[in-house]
Amino acid sequence: MPREPHVESYYAATANPAPERPPLAGAVDCDVCIVGGGFTGVSTALELAERGYRVVLLEGRRIGWGASGRNGGQICSAFSSSMDKVAAWVGKDDARKLFELAEESKRILAGRVEEHEIDCDLTWGYFNSADRRRELDDCREWAEEWARDYGYDKLRLVETPEEAHQHVNSPQVIGGLVDDGAGHLHPLNYCLGVAAAAERAGATLHEDSLVTRIVQGARPRVETAAGSVTADYLVLGGNAYLGNLVPEVRRKIMPVGTYIGATEPLGENRAKSLIPLNEAICDLKFVLNYYRLSKDQRLLFGGRVSYSGIMPPNLPHAMGRKMREVFPQLDDVGFDFTWGGYVAITMERSPHFGRVGSNIYFAQGYSGAGVATSAIAGRVIAEAIEGQAARFDVFARLPHTTFPGGRLLRTPTLALAMLWYRLRDLKP
Repeated sequence: MPREPHVESYYAATANPAPERPPLAGAVDCDVCIVGGGFTGVSTALELAERGYRVVLLEGRRIGWGASGRNGGQICSAFSSSMDKVAAWVGKDDARKLFELAEESKRILAGRVEEHEIDCDLTWGYFNSADRRRELDDCREWAEEWARDYGYDKLRLVETPEEAHQHVNSPQVIGGLVDDGAGHLHPLNYCLGVAAAAERAGATLHEDSLVTRIVQGARPRVETAAGSVTADYLVLGGNAYLGNLVPEVRRKIMPVGTYIGATEPLGENRAKSLIPLNEAICDLKFVLNYYRLSKDQRLLFGGRVSYSGIMPPNLPHAMGRKMREVFPQLDDVGFDFTWGGYVAITMERSPHFGRVGSNIYFAQGYSGAGVATSAIAGRVIAEAIEGQAARFDVFARLPHTTFPGGRLLRTPTLALAMLWYRLRDLKP
């Protein structure tokens, strides 16, 4: 029976060759079972296999099939929630620990790409674009706070449209904030590369192995249509695609639809006229636009969000309209690919790490910052399983609110609440 392919996207069309892993068959026993073959799952599998654990990973479709193979490929610093909020939740000392863990996460990512020779177009350079004066004021406070409280010296304020256009040539942009410590990559190829590294370290990866049931207990049992895995520890890495297998975990996140388009190749000169320094670009709206250039000089543009989970009608037209608001000079350019998928957000927009009982670990709700944060997630989960949980517990202290509305009303409740933020984005 043919496998379900990756969603039709620019990333799938340019993916590095990868084997088809066999589905789980029969009963298997191991040290750690991991559910989900995205960034969190393969990162945790690599960390544990390198420590000598017997690891079995179950992916319902293909490695990187979900958000890990579809996202904007942007490597962000810190978290989607602001650091002043993080400090208010956990105190300044733990906020500094979390900031350093986020920095370590980027170092882990870069180290893996180098050590395992992962061909994923890793590029450093990031620009947070400001379209309004109040956003530029926020950038100034942001840079001062990170330098003062966290010793981060890679932010630089850009205060004039002329200088801003050296980073992104859009008439909307009046300034912004350069982050030399952030960047971008081909997310699917990165995920496939880490998965291959995990296998070389000794982990067993199964695709087409959708989990149908989890039985909690002293040794959790994970069931699929064709087999089961019993393990000492269980790691949940399904994030937005985990479903309702563990309801107490699902209640803290909301799957949100997000969408991206890849233009036709623009050619080197035209591509560089848009983003001269080949940085990842993200604006500062709540419902944000994010975009960058691909290796073959396409514009990869993300700028639509569906809190209802319903894909916008005529997605290429909708994405094109958003793109031309930023780059009116692309009025003659269309998309070769448009696609979407789900990311998981939390109410606080900070990552949600935790345990169910004493032997089930999870990391989820990266809220748009999962490319980087998932790397440290895998490491601190592995440390906790090994008996050193201090760094995992710093993440676990972040508070998380259950989404209101219950199973039936939580999505329409969130969609209604987001209207306020959309209106706020329109304020000058």
